[in-house]
Amino acid sequence: MQRAIQGPPPGFDDLTVHEQIEYVQALWERIAAREDEVPVPEWHKAELDRRLAEVEAAPDAGRSWEQVEADLRTRLSTRR
Repeated sequence: MQRAIQGPPPGFDDLTVHEQIEYVQALWERIAAREDEVPVPEWHKAELDRRLAEVEAAPDAGRSWEQVEADLRTRLSTRR
């Protein structure tokens, strides 16, 4: 039986936005620590299969992480 989702715990709304984000991150880390219990929807699996097939069909079509990171750093440094 599923329980109804309640609102945030008492005092949550009194936290700063930064503290709320840290709280939510801590909750997620507790959930992620039990990864074998986290359900993966079939559509996620299908999307991963589709993307893997795309990469395997054209392995040179993308860019390396290093190239993407360099481009992002250049873009961000010119916005100052």
